[in-house]
Amino acid sequence: MQAAPQTFRVALDQLRQANTRDEVELNEVPAPAKLAPYAVAMSADVAASNGEALAVGRFIMLYNPEYSEVWDGNFRIVTYIKTRLESDLGEDPLVSEVAWTWMVEALDDAEATYRQPGGTASRVLSQGFGMLDQQIETIDLELRASWTPEGDYLDRHLTAWSDMVCTFAGLPPVTEGVIPFSPHRRK
Repeated sequence: MQAAPQTFRVALDQLRQANTRDEVELNEVPAPAKLAPYAVAMSADVAASNGEALAVGRFIMLYNPEYSEVWDGNFRIVTYIKTRLESDLGEDPLVSEVAWTWMVEALDDAEATYRQPGGTASRVLSQGFGMLDQQIETIDLELRASWTPEGDYLDRHLTAWSDMVCTFAGLPPVTEGVIPFSPHRRK
């Protein structure tokens, strides 16, 4: 296998420099092999103090040395985020639009410039039947989105995405200079 192009290696180094929130556990996972000649993928988990998953996601950076007309560039970011919703929020017809807004705001707040955004936000109702008929109905919110990053600051895209995962998990935004209150402070 030939070495990855310098442009892709620089992009990987930038991702490694990303400022991500402490609440997000990031792990590199196998990247899809058929979407582009070069790719890197990461999973994210945000869990409550009891270990319960609050949100999960995938971040994939694709690179094609040959310009892609579809992407309008050489790089493409592909993401997925999922969280469980309370029934009253999950039944709100605007929650999908809100999810898309969270994505756009996170990218803008991180100054992660982009073009060609696209995606879907879905509410998924799960109801058990047969042996699982006692299972409680659940509503999940899923966001599948992609965009073409602009500029040389690919780390900002991972920073924005980690903020999105935290927003989906219901965590408050982090404001510079403000320390979030935690009832379990260490002395």
